[in-house]
Amino acid sequence: MTDKTLQAGREWWSQRWLDLLDSYRFKKRLERARNYSRQGNVLSVKFTGEKVLARVQGSEVEPYKVTLSLDTFSKEEWDYVIETMSQKVIFEAKLLAGEMPQNIEEVFISNGLSLFPFTLTDVYSKCSCPDQAVPCKHIGAVYYQLGDRFSEDPFVLFQLRGRTKEQIISDLRQLRSRKNVETIPETSEIQPESPKNQSVVKINSFWKYEEPLESSLVVISPPVNDTVLDVLGTIPLAKDEENTNNSPDGDLVIKYLQGLYKDVSQKAFLAAMNIGG
Repeated sequence: MTDKTLQAGREWWSQRWLDLLDSYRFKKRLERARNYSRQGNVLSVKFTGEKVLARVQGSEVEPYKVTLSLDTFSKEEWDYVIETMSQKVIFEAKLLAGEMPQNIEEVFISNGLSLFPFTLTDVYSKCSCPDQAVPCKHIGAVYYQLGDRFSEDPFVLFQLRGRTKEQIISDLRQLRSRKNVETIPETSEIQPESPKNQSVVKINSFWKYEEPLESSLVVISPPVNDTVLDVLGTIPLAKDEENTNNSPDGDLVIKYLQGLYKDVSQKAFLAAMNIGG
């Protein structure tokens, strides 16, 4: 499987994270990190609060310890974000379905924030290996693994910014419930409608349109050859033992209905054209 195939199969938010790593100028180091990720050198990835703790097997016997973190948003900043999210039902619906809304970044930008880090320097990473370069191949391998984790659960990215899935969903529901309560009028304000003000539906004239139609907007066309009967095809009726014709009973019924349908269509057309009284 090629990198292009893998990229095409990833969700956009996961690819957005990996694009950040791919912008790193040391391509050889990235290639080694990608191989570490594919070959199973990342032994474990755990999320403790807003931090990522990982163990990566390198050239030594003992695996190296890697930590990753992002700047978290304050409670006030998250309150503004949740408020903005609640204004669009599509955000809540998609997040509840485990999907990241395509324009979710607009929610954060409108509040002066960014969900995704701009550069690698915005991602704080450490590794216990002797390599002084950041990111080293062990950190890079964890980066790639996180791309897969984000694909499986987009809420992980929110967690790195300071809010868990449960907190976000709970906040959205509470805010929506509070807004729903605020829009319900007090019982004393509800006035029952007087019977004399209620409109009476007249069944006999319900489908009538008494206003004159603009003749240029009305197009009367003759009946077409293909009808709903042609779409239905043969009707699966039980076989009549007394039927002496070669045609199945369903075909006979269809032929009868076709004649009836044609006759009714022609009469309707003539009536619309005011032909024949």
